[in-house]
Amino acid sequence: MQFLREELVSVRANALLFDLDGVLVDSGECVRRVCTSWAIARGLDPELVLRTGHGRRVQETIRAVAPHLDLDREVAELVGIEARTTEGVHPVPGAAELVASLPPSAWAIVTSGARAVATLRLRHVGLPVPQTLITADDVEEGKPHPEGYLAAARALGFAAETCVVVEDAPPGIEAARSAGMRSIGIAGTYPASALVAATVVLPSLGALRVHPLPASRELEMDFVLDI
Repeated sequence: MQFLREELVSVRANALLFDLDGVLVDSGECVRRVCTSWAIARGLDPELVLRTGHGRRVQETIRAVAPHLDLDREVAELVGIEARTTEGVHPVPGAAELVASLPPSAWAIVTSGARAVATLRLRHVGLPVPQTLITADDVEEGKPHPEGYLAAARALGFAAETCVVVEDAPPGIEAARSAGMRSIGIAGTYPASALVAATVVLPSLGALRVHPLPASRELEMDFVLDI
């Protein structure tokens, strides 16, 4: 299978902006359990909840699948459960090595999850909490709105067009496009065919190699497909 949309071997950028779940942390099993239990208890279709929720904030998901429920109460309950649950949260191969290779000022996480959930999952898999962490608590609009990625670029001090987003879901890739940023789609949560709006699509995070260039404050990225 061919994952690259074009003959793109390497690219330079000032910063990498990562989504969290499905990119740096494998939380799919955990999310499925929590959302399935929540949906069944409310007479909702678990598969619909899961499909709708990929890459989106809890707020947007509940508005879409259960507008009749008390939004604030349901958000608090779901976030509370996720902020206490690590069962089904696993490391992503290569994630620790990748972020360890990056200067702290050259990467950020932009997640649709709440801050308490994000920090729990990062610590559970042994990843550092970055200096710049933009969560659902920090934005008015969730993905596919670009607010989160633009906020991360500002916090790092870089122009949007010099940042590259790493995402696993279409809403995040759309957010990157709307922010004027290039994006790397990581196949897994979605097949590569669903991520074609990304600048480049890779089969896994392990296919990405990053080489900091201290003299220019840039990162050079190589896309390695023979893994």
